[in-house]
Amino acid sequence: MARYSQVHSPKWRPVSVLDEWVAKEARPISLRQLMVFGRSLTESRLISSANYVRTELPTRIAHRIRDMQQLPYVVVTNPHISEVYDLYYTAFDTFRKVKDIKTLEDNDRFCQTIRSMLKAHLTVIPKLAMGILECNGLMDAAELDKFMNTILRSRISRRVIAEQHLALTDTFHAPWFSPGAKLSESEFIGEVFLKCVAKDVVSRCGKAVHDIVRRAYGPDITLPEIHIDGHLDANFPYILSHLEYIIGELLRNSVQAVAERHQRRKDKAADPDKPPPPIEVTICESNQHVIIRISDQGGGIPREKMPYLWSFSKGPASDKILANLGKVPKMAATMQELQVEGDDHGQGSGRTAGDKGKEISSSLASLSSRPPNLRLGMGLPLSRVYAEYWAGSLALHSLEGYGVDAFLQISKLGNKNEQLTTRASMDAV
Repeated sequence: MARYSQVHSPKWRPVSVLDEWVAKEARPISLRQLMVFGRSLTESRLISSANYVRTELPTRIAHRIRDMQQLPYVVVTNPHISEVYDLYYTAFDTFRKVKDIKTLEDNDRFCQTIRSMLKAHLTVIPKLAMGILECNGLMDAAELDKFMNTILRSRISRRVIAEQHLALTDTFHAPWFSPGAKLSESEFIGEVFLKCVAKDVVSRCGKAVHDIVRRAYGPDITLPEIHIDGHLDANFPYILSHLEYIIGELLRNSVQAVAERHQRRKDKAADPDKPPPPIEVTICESNQHVIIRISDQGGGIPREKMPYLWSFSKGPASDKILANLGKVPKMAATMQELQVEGDDHGQGSGRTAGDKGKEISSSLASLSSRPPNLRLGMGLPLSRVYAEYWAGSLALHSLEGYGVDAFLQISKLGNKNEQLTTRASMDAV
């Protein structure tokens, strides 16, 4: 590691400080723990939450800093990766210096720090993606993808615990809230939506995707209908923005594929007014899981794209993806808030959760602000990171020349811990 310190500032390898935090294990949590902890919210519980976040954030960031330090020299000197490193170290240094939180005033100051850091890190995902693409060929593609998956999963984990604490703090200070009173079963506890109804999420995402595709191709485009069947009452606790992102990306791929294929066939068809085949969404509920299958007849995935389907380093397509990423200066951790500079479409809208008037910012509003046809090469791999984060899975089956079946499996009990890369698993590599 000595060679790094010769090129970078001294903070590149602060041995004693960083080693102390890397030696600590992250303490994973489950959705159920988040729900149970926040259901009867008191001042002491809020302060306990603050101290968990205060120690957990620098621990998790320290592990990712160490990951970056272990990249090949030619990769860590990439300007995008180097900028991400600086952002991570600044956050690590800030959070590790936060003193024990003892009062509500201490917590309010801590929340201001969290919000500031979350905002500062909006540039991380596009910078990481551009860095990975630019380093394609300088490092084994499988290792690059492993690094990217670890970084993104850890980023999601930090965002979850930080935003959960901010949401609990906002709830505690809300005029309608009575400390110690149990929150209603039908509402959010922090960022956790207690009853995600799969059918409703698919319907909302479907409408948003139709709007996106019409913006891309014009109002006269014929779009496939989205049919939903199966267990229509299936519900489970989940972080809504995660689910909306996955379903939105899968439906977007299917709707665009079917619409484009239908347009190509229209001129040759004996019946040009015949509608495109619908997208079939089947919801299946078992004792422990909910499975959502999305089936389309969009022609399938070209064989030459299959090796890069789940990869962040896109091989032959990397130059085009790089150009597109350059148009997206900021992405939220949920990668929903994609904005081209100067484009304020979809901002400022919110969704009211329950009858208490609690405002939850809608990821769908910002999802629909994403520039049409802006392919970022991250939709499927990032969707799988989200699916696997709460111990679910995402798989695709492509029938070339016909269509694609996507299978999303979700743990419906909320009792699975977040899937983190721990020190023990890092040491085993």
